[in-house]
Amino acid sequence: MGAMSLPTEEQVTEALTGVIDPELRRSIVELGMVRSVEIADGGRVDVVVSLTTPGCPIRSHFQQAVADQVGRLEGVSRVEVGFDVLSNEEKGRLQQSLGRQRLPEGALAQVKNVICVASGKGGVGKSTMTANLAAALQAEGHTAGALDCDVYGYSIPRMLGVNRKPEVNAERKIVPLAGPGGIKVMSIGFFLEKDAAVVWRGPMLHKAIQQFLEDVDWGELDYLLLDLPPGTGDVSMTLAQLLPQAKMLIVTTPQPAAQAVARRAAEMAAKVDLELLGVIENMSGFTTPDGQRFTIFGEGGGQHLADQLEVPLVGKIPLSEGLREQADAGSPLVLQDPDAPAAQAIREAAHGIVAATPQELPVMQAPPAAVTAQSPVGGTELPVISSS
Repeated sequence: MGAMSLPTEEQVTEALTGVIDPELRRSIVELGMVRSVEIADGGRVDVVVSLTTPGCPIRSHFQQAVADQVGRLEGVSRVEVGFDVLSNEEKGRLQQSLGRQRLPEGALAQVKNVICVASGKGGVGKSTMTANLAAALQAEGHTAGALDCDVYGYSIPRMLGVNRKPEVNAERKIVPLAGPGGIKVMSIGFFLEKDAAVVWRGPMLHKAIQQFLEDVDWGELDYLLLDLPPGTGDVSMTLAQLLPQAKMLIVTTPQPAAQAVARRAAEMAAKVDLELLGVIENMSGFTTPDGQRFTIFGEGGGQHLADQLEVPLVGKIPLSEGLREQADAGSPLVLQDPDAPAAQAIREAAHGIVAATPQELPVMQAPPAAVTAQSPVGGTELPVISSS
């Protein structure tokens, strides 16, 4: 009986396209997504695949899929899978090949770090975390902004105690409102009648979010926190297209049901190439005035999720009546009562965010060009904004 023939490098690469991206069938090698393929005598195949981020949350699943797909080829006896990370130049070529639209040059050029605060489901305190984390970062000496991207369920205006129509400056940019401690704030709620419902389809959401990023004068910011809607819908995909260098922070409660759903948000981040920054466990426990502690929503779900995703657990925030009361009052607990246990935990989470982010991470490298008052407004028109 003759020796079994070995697969060719082309056959291995072809097998990998179904795992990586079938749409890039002819260019995954050129783009650096398959870094190398080595076929040894005896049928051993060594594959090195490039990830878009080092903290890819589905890396282990991806590794198994690559091994299974290549292992089906005739002559393969063993598959070894290794990983590295695409360079910024390679990521740019990948984004271009996928046809993703970025913000124009100069947009957000003075914003160093963009953090998307996400959750798999509603009711876990994502907006409360966004408002308080922005306040905590500002209180620690880092300039911060909060953008309410939850167009249907906007709540940042209430939680930060600001709600009026913004002005437009001489450069025809929308000026964000000043929130507690100097946080820059923007929300769709500023342009609507009080408590009005937003009934929009996906393209309208895309245009609104794009304008909030492109036509708002955010100025110099160390951190811009984006309060995402729950789930994995249109807004999250829009942000991935416009802000490929943003990072995502996942908020969950300890209970297994919330933790399992939050994992879906993390998997969505991997699919749209957003790097995971970490996990915050909210409502981690309730302590009575006499010191008794009750784990109302369970225990350990945040740490379990962080371990699964191979990212840090940046904070465990206790269930707190004061945190809820101050959010309803429009004054973040971290500013109103900084010694409260929940406020201290949020400040520690803010420290974790600072430690996990570089000092300089501009979303767009090019500085904004000088614009005269007669220059046309960039971006797309937000229908709810009027001249009256």
